[in-house]
Amino acid sequence: MVAGWFTEGGDGSGFRLLGTRCSACGAVFFPREDASCRNPGCGGGDLEEVPLSRRGRIWSYTDSRYRPPSPYVTNPELPWEPYALIAVELEAERIVVLGQAVPGVTVADLAVGMEVEVVPGVLHEDPEGPEDSGTTWTTWQWRPTGVAG
Repeated sequence: MVAGWFTEGGDGSGFRLLGTRCSACGAVFFPREDASCRNPGCGGGDLEEVPLSRRGRIWSYTDSRYRPPSPYVTNPELPWEPYALIAVELEAERIVVLGQAVPGVTVADLAVGMEVEVVPGVLHEDPEGPEDSGTTWTTWQWRPTGVAG
C-alpha cells in the first residue's frame, strides 16, 4: 500500500482514494501533492487532503499483456496473467485516474462511458513475508457498478 493514497474508510465512508485540493485555485490532484499546487496558473495555496469520488465513468481502457518492469511486484516464477487497465474520469473532480480492473473483468466487459466504482484490491501477496505472517500489497481497482463482488 502506498501511504496516504487511499483509506479503508473506518468512519463508514467506505474505501476512498485520497487526493489534495489547492485552497487558492481549487485544483484537485491524484496522486496527492504535498509540496505545492501543480496548476501552472496558480500562485499557490494550502493543500488540503480530500476524499475523491467513489464512482466515475470509463474514459479509456486497455489490457496489459506483458509483465511490467520493477518496481511492479510480481513473482517471475509464475506465468503472467493479463489484466484490464482502466482510465476513469471521476464524477465530481473531473480528473482521470488510472487503475486495474477487478479480477475477472476483461476488456471485453468494458465500454467507454460505463460507470465504475473504486474498490480495494490485492496487488501482490507474499506468503513468506516478515515473521512468516505474509505480506499483502493493497491497491485500488475499478469495478463496473453492475458487477457484484
